[in-house]
Amino acid sequence: MFVKYLTGFILALSGALAAAWLSIPLPWLIGSLLLTAITKTTGVKSTSHSVFRNIGQWVIGTSLGLYFTPEVLNIIGGYYPFIFAGMIFAILLGINGSLILKKWGNVEFKTAWFASAIGGASEMANLAEKNHARTDLVASAHSLRMIMVVVSIPFAFKFLNITGNYAETEILYFFDTSGFFKLIILTSIAGLVFKKLALPNPWVLGPLLVTILLTGNDTLLTYLPNEITKLGQLFIGWSLGDKFGPDFFKKAPRYLTIVAISNALNLILAFGFSNLLFLVSDIPFPTLVLGNSPGGIAEMAITAKVLALGAPVVTAFHVARMVFVLLITSPLYHFFEKHLKPKASIKDQTN
Repeated sequence: MFVKYLTGFILALSGALAAAWLSIPLPWLIGSLLLTAITKTTGVKSTSHSVFRNIGQWVIGTSLGLYFTPEVLNIIGGYYPFIFAGMIFAILLGINGSLILKKWGNVEFKTAWFASAIGGASEMANLAEKNHARTDLVASAHSLRMIMVVVSIPFAFKFLNITGNYAETEILYFFDTSGFFKLIILTSIAGLVFKKLALPNPWVLGPLLVTILLTGNDTLLTYLPNEITKLGQLFIGWSLGDKFGPDFFKKAPRYLTIVAISNALNLILAFGFSNLLFLVSDIPFPTLVLGNSPGGIAEMAITAKVLALGAPVVTAFHVARMVFVLLITSPLYHFFEKHLKPKASIKDQTN
């Protein structure tokens, strides 16, 4: 097993270094993701571990929290109408995707619903299992969604020549060894508590909350060196790519094709919706695209951070959306099942 872990790490690192050499956007995330996914689908014996994913998420959550100074918190507080609009938009994307999957993906509504919800893959898979949906199809749909969003948006931004246009405020001017270890201890405790309470994305949201509380109260312990943030991105990309295997696209090719089409449509709709919000707000268009895209909090926040596109605002959009989607996905499913399910015919009832 050690050889598989070592092989996986070497491949992820090689992909990141090659992507950096080729000037691919977000090389440490996208390079490690793509090479891992490609080699896994071709049958290379490699693997990752949840520990590496947790470390990557810890890095993202902690580094993001360093942006949330009192001034930034005050600015974000004025964006609540647009954040709420993004929450409703995410639900509508999920409804749209579920209708597409049910009609053309040859799956039941419950599987289509949890596969299309714009929420965390593990959380949606858990909800799918509780409601007796196909958890394997739900998980594969979210894996495909994540890789499509993570890869397509940075390349789209590069093609459109969209660059950083947001004033970032992360404290970057000092590193303190003692403060660094204090930050590790405090944020790790928060991550463990969030995990113990079975809260979503514990290794992102736990460290994020602690760091926001510290930074928001002008308590600055240290900053995270650039090498650590690159390692975090590599671990995230490695863990995403590791979800793909030799039989990934062979399990349900028609279903995954419809998932890909639905994801592409959702991305187009996200660009359009973000443009509408841009017209009525002072939030930059690229920041709104990242905030409303059907991607995950860690991946979109990484994109915003690396490209200097308003990481705190993007984080606020995604945290609010994630909580809202998790709270409402299951109740909405039961509502639709109860009120929109076709009634059985007399013939069906007598059989």
